[in-house]
Amino acid sequence: MSEIGNFLPMILIFVVAYFFMIRPQMKKQKDEKKFAAALKKGDKIVTKSGLHGKVVDLNDKDSSCIIETMAGRLKFDRSAISMEMSSKLNTPVK
Repeated sequence: MSEIGNFLPMILIFVVAYFFMIRPQMKKQKDEKKFAAALKKGDKIVTKSGLHGKVVDLNDKDSSCIIETMAGRLKFDRSAISMEMSSKLNTPVK
């Protein structure tokens, strides 16, 4: 019985770490992949570096997209896109 008692705190620490650290990170990665796959032309987006723009073209070969900004057109990897702003901008304010 004392051997189980010695391992119980270690098991509890692992369970807590899984539910508060590992599981949310896995969910976030899954959501980011789903978001990158759902991008379409015309979406207004923000990159992870804070650059705002509109998706002009999508390339499925190398998983990239061309974004139009006020500075011109730039090519980005889809994983560099943080969020889509079109739905947030078109949502009515309550």
